[in-house]
Amino acid sequence: MPIDAAKALAAEPRSAEIAWDHKDVQLYHLGLGAGSPATDPAELRYTLESRLHVLPSFATVAGAGMGVVGGLSAPGIDIDLAAVLHGGQSVTLHRPLPTGGRAVSTSRVAAVYDKGKAAILVLRSEAADDEGPLWTSDAQIFVRGEGGWGGDRGPSERLELPGREPDKTVERPIREEQALLYRLSGDWNPLHADPEFAALAGFDRPILHGLCSYGMTLKAVVDTVLGGDVTRVRAYRTRFAGIVFPGETLRIRMWAGDGRVQVAVTAVERDDAPVLADTVVEHS
Repeated sequence: MPIDAAKALAAEPRSAEIAWDHKDVQLYHLGLGAGSPATDPAELRYTLESRLHVLPSFATVAGAGMGVVGGLSAPGIDIDLAAVLHGGQSVTLHRPLPTGGRAVSTSRVAAVYDKGKAAILVLRSEAADDEGPLWTSDAQIFVRGEGGWGGDRGPSERLELPGREPDKTVERPIREEQALLYRLSGDWNPLHADPEFAALAGFDRPILHGLCSYGMTLKAVVDTVLGGDVTRVRAYRTRFAGIVFPGETLRIRMWAGDGRVQVAVTAVERDDAPVLADTVVEHS
């Protein structure tokens, strides 16, 4: 079997130094659609270096850390990248992210689950600087055709949406060139830029990065429910339930609760097809 779960889980964590500055943060925010209107004080928090705050989802791209790439090349894992899908993502913040810094990122395979016709790898990245831990990030990677060895099936929790109207609903357009800009933060997969490659993958045109939708959604929650205060975010998790194309519109529905916001994200132009599900932002 191409995935040796025991070997992958026993492998030594791999570490690398990462660094970022305000330009990396600004580029990431612009890739999420920040800066419109350009002179809006609320948007300047994401785009102007003298007022810059860091959206916590930046942890998924900071320093172009090892994250998913490091995990997929770990001992015990030999898989066809064409069979790989990004199934979910979570980030836990240990303190607010600085606008620039250096850190050590350590990545490992934290879990391997057997879903029968597929496997799920949980790839964990932890970052810390001289002052201590910064964030812990888990990527859930779905690998088609690699299950069936009788291993632990893992959790299968699905969140029911509240049985009431959302507290807030916003729509966020995705610009035609947004995937081209977002990929400059480190995800160079041609699926998001090359029409010929997208066609080979079964799509009629390039799709938006799942982590771009992830970041756009967190920005909407911060701006709409948390008063624009990025430091209130404690953790954020989602399941990637479907694709979205540049030029489409995200509909983001939010239900506020005690210290958390539950979110559902759909594609407006395709009859509210699911994009993000089981999505929760925990906050102070």
